[in-house]
Amino acid sequence: QVQLVESGGGLVQPGGSLRLSCAASGFLFSSYVMSWYRQAPGKERAFVANIVNAGGSTNYADSVKGRFTITRDNAEKTVYLQMNSLKPEDTAVYYCKARAPISRNDYWGQGTQVTVSS
Repeated sequence: QVQLVESGGGLVQPGGSLRLSCAASGFLFSSYVMSWYRQAPGKERAFVANIVNAGGSTNYADSVKGRFTITRDNAEKTVYLQMNSLKPEDTAVYYCKARAPISRNDYWGQGTQVTVSS
């Protein structure tokens, strides 16, 4: 059974940093593309970043390029999102997603709230 559990969210002032974690279980983690999405109040869920495999390629939404970094630890079955220079517009629920390599089925975590406010 695929499980994704996000953690690390919270309240931070503008310009601050947070590191989100997504602990995975129940599947062959190293084979899956791992992604972060976010959903702000009243908006659709939007892509933030993904990483193909350890040391592999990464992709970022334009709005977070240069501020956010996605990494993964296949041994620990965890994907991280380091968020720096946070802005109020980064406020959202952040979700972790795993995409299966062949079926391309998507699995989601429950989300973690990030609030950027002074």
